[in-house]
Amino acid sequence: MSDLQKYIEKRKNLDKNFAENFDKGYEEFKIGEILKQARVDTGMTQEDVALKLHTKKSAISRIENHAQDIKLSTLQNFANILGKELKIQIV
Repeated sequence: MSDLQKYIEKRKNLDKNFAENFDKGYEEFKIGEILKQARVDTGMTQEDVALKLHTKKSAISRIENHAQDIKLSTLQNFANILGKELKIQIV
């Protein structure tokens, strides 16, 4: 376990509010980071994606940095533009 993981676990054990909010915030961050990495891997800029989604670069930045409450259709369109397939899994 990394030092960061140890710190997070310690904070979760000490602070119930932190524990309750951490996982939700992390999931939102993770979605945005996955989208960003997929975009970078394809060599596209935020501007490129924005043009194809008929939106502004700032909207793509918001999606990548604050992916809370993102619509499934937006995720699907984002993936399609990158030539990727969106898969959702419940485990």
